[in-house]
This record gives sequence, structure tokens and C-alpha cells, in this order.
Amino acid sequence: MTTINNVHGRINNQRANWVYTLDNIADNAVRFSIVIVLAWIGAMKFTGYEAGAIQGLVASSPLTSWLYSVFSLQGASNLIGAVEIATAVALLLAPFHRTIAIIGAVGATVTFAVTTSFLFTAPIAEASLGGFPAISVVPGQFLLKDIVLLSAAVSLLAKALLRDE
Repeated sequence: MTTINNVHGRINNQRANWVYTLDNIADNAVRFSIVIVLAWIGAMKFTGYEAGAIQGLVASSPLTSWLYSVFSLQGASNLIGAVEIATAVALLLAPFHRTIAIIGAVGATVTFAVTTSFLFTAPIAEASLGGFPAISVVPGQFLLKDIVLLSAAVSLLAKALLRDE
């Protein structure tokens, strides 16, 4: 019986090690995915093309519409881009310091909470398909993915908060 228990113990340890490794890979994949999204889209905010593309979304939200009363179209876009890039850098540096990890995860959570809120403020219903729940490709389906990004950012925040100093 002892031999069987030893074999089961070894198998359980191997399974636990494999699951731990998979969890570590998944955490890093989520973090790097968010870094890529934020850095790429953040860098695009410094172009006139992107500044114009987000104008309707930013203007439609009570959370962000004030930006245009303080900054120009490009200035508001630049500010948003700078915040997104800073958040990406913090997430990139997250493994080195818990506080940086928390700041990056909070930044990503707030960013994707705001963009997810655009689902409620931007005109997303597709009239040619009978209206809601049919949603337009842009901005509706474009914004829908931010629900997943918000969840991933919250997951990173939880991991950062649970992490030892």
C-alpha cells in the first residue's frame, strides 16, 4: 500500500508542477497580451488618424467627453496614448516590483473599464438588423472585446495584490 501511495503522491506532485507551470505561462501571456494591446494602440493615439477615429467614442462618454474642453482633438488623444503606454510599461516591469505591478494592473483595469463603458454611451445598435441586440462592427463589436480585456486586467490586479512584496 505504501508503494501505491508513493506513486500517487509522485503523480499528484507532477500534476501540481505542471499546473503551476501552465498557470505561470498563462499569467505571463495575459500580461504580455495586454502590454502589446496598450502599447500598440497607445502609440497609434499620437497619429491624426487615431485621434479622429476615437473622437466619437470619447465625445459620447460622460467619463471622457470633458477632455475636449481641456485639450485639442490631438491633445486629448496624446494624453490617452501616453496613459496607455505608461500602463504598458508598468505591466512590462511588473515582475520586478509589486507596487509597479499594482499600478499597471489598476491602469489597465481603469482603461478597459472606461472603454467598456463606451458600449453604453456610443451608438452601437445596428439599425439595418433591427437594432439592439444586433451591434455594429464599429464601434459595437470593436468595443465588445474590451469586456475580456477588462476581465484580464482585473485578474492581473488580483494577482498583483496577492503577491508578496
